[in-house]
Amino acid sequence: MTVEELPVVGEEFMQHTHSTLEQLRGEGRVCPIVMPRGTPSYLVTGYEDARALLNDPRMSKDSAGAYHLMAAKIGPENTISDSGQSLVSHMLNADPPDHTRLRKLVNKAFTARTVARLRPRIEEITAGLLDAMEGHDRADLLPSFAGPVPITVICELLGIREEDRGEFTGWSNTLLSSGEAEEMQAAGQSMHAYLVGLVGQKRAEPGQDLLSDLVLTTDEGDSLSEEELVATAFLLLVAGHETTVNLIANATLALLRAPEQLAKLRADPSLLPGAVEEFLRFDGPINIATLRFTTEPIEVGGTTIPEGEFVQVSLLAANRDAERFPDPDELDITRPAGGHVAFGHGIHYCVGAPLARLEAEIALGGLLARFPDLRLAVEPEQLRYRNSTLVHGLQELPVLLR
Repeated sequence: MTVEELPVVGEEFMQHTHSTLEQLRGEGRVCPIVMPRGTPSYLVTGYEDARALLNDPRMSKDSAGAYHLMAAKIGPENTISDSGQSLVSHMLNADPPDHTRLRKLVNKAFTARTVARLRPRIEEITAGLLDAMEGHDRADLLPSFAGPVPITVICELLGIREEDRGEFTGWSNTLLSSGEAEEMQAAGQSMHAYLVGLVGQKRAEPGQDLLSDLVLTTDEGDSLSEEELVATAFLLLVAGHETTVNLIANATLALLRAPEQLAKLRADPSLLPGAVEEFLRFDGPINIATLRFTTEPIEVGGTTIPEGEFVQVSLLAANRDAERFPDPDELDITRPAGGHVAFGHGIHYCVGAPLARLEAEIALGGLLARFPDLRLAVEPEQLRYRNSTLVHGLQELPVLLR
C-alpha cells in the first residue's frame, strides 16, 4: 500500500475519536496511517503492545533525531522553527542518559511534598470559581472552571504573573493543535521569547516558586542549562495545565452522560479517588502519546516496523482494549482502579500525575457538591473536540447549573 492509500488522521478522527480508533483497531494491531501534516506512521492500539512500546529502549524520543527524521519525510518547511525546536528539547523528548539526568534535577524541585501542600490552595481556587458561577443559570465549564483551576495552580507553582496567563494559553492551544505550520511557528517563537525572559527574571530575582527552584537546583555540581530551563518551563507549563483541563472536562461530560454513575458518586463521595482513575481510563486527556520513532526494526503483533519510522501509541485506544478491561466502553466508577496508561508508562511516566489527580479530585468533588442539578445544556452530538492528535479535549462544555 502506497502512502497515498493509507488512512489519514483528520476531522473524523478528531471528532469521533473512540469509534475511529475502534475501526482502525480492526485493521490489525499495527495500522499504517498518515498524520494530519502528512507524516507516515504506524498506529498501535492494543494495551499490551502500548505498554511494551512506551518502555522499549528501541523507541527513541530524542527531539533532534525526530526533527531530522520528520524533515526527511515531509520536508523541512513543514517542521517546527528553531525556537519551537528549543521548546521541545525537554526531558519528555530525550533518551537516557540525558533523560535520566534531566528528570533527576526536575524531581528535586517537583516532589510529593510540594504537591501535598498545594491542597488548601487548590480547594480555595476551586471554591472561588464555584462562587463566581453561583447565581447563573448556564456556564461554559471550560473557561469558567475546568481551565482556570489547573492554569492558576501551575502558574502560581512556577511563579508566573496572572496577566501573562491568557497569552500563553493561546500559544499552548496553537502548539498542541494539528494546524498550519506557520501558525505553530509563530506561537513557538512567542512562547520561546516569553520563557527566555521569564527564566532570566527568575535568575536575577529568585522567588519562592518552582521555576526559581529549577534555576537554582543542582545535583553534584550539575544544573540545568539555559536552553534546558526554557524547555523544562515549557513542559511544566503546558503539560501542567493541558492534561488537567481536559481531565476535568472529559470526566464531567462522562458523568453527565451516565446518570446512574453520577448518582452513585453523589451518594458516596468517598468513591471519588477511584472514579478519577476510571475517568482517566474511560476518556483520558491525552489521545496519542508524544512522538516516538524506531531506532531498529521492532516486531509488534506479527508486523515488523522498520527502523526510522514514527510510531503513534494511542493511549485512548489502549485504555479501551477489551482484552485488558471488561466492557471497556462502559463508565464504571467502581471498576478496580489502576492499570490504565493515561499518564504513559515506563521512564517517561508523567511527573505531574499526582498533581493532576489531586486537582481533578478537588475540582470534580466541589463542582458536584455545589450544583446538584448540573446537566448538559446541549445534546452531546453538538459538542466539538479540539483539532489535536495529542490532547483529547472539548472546545466548549455548556452546562445548566440549576
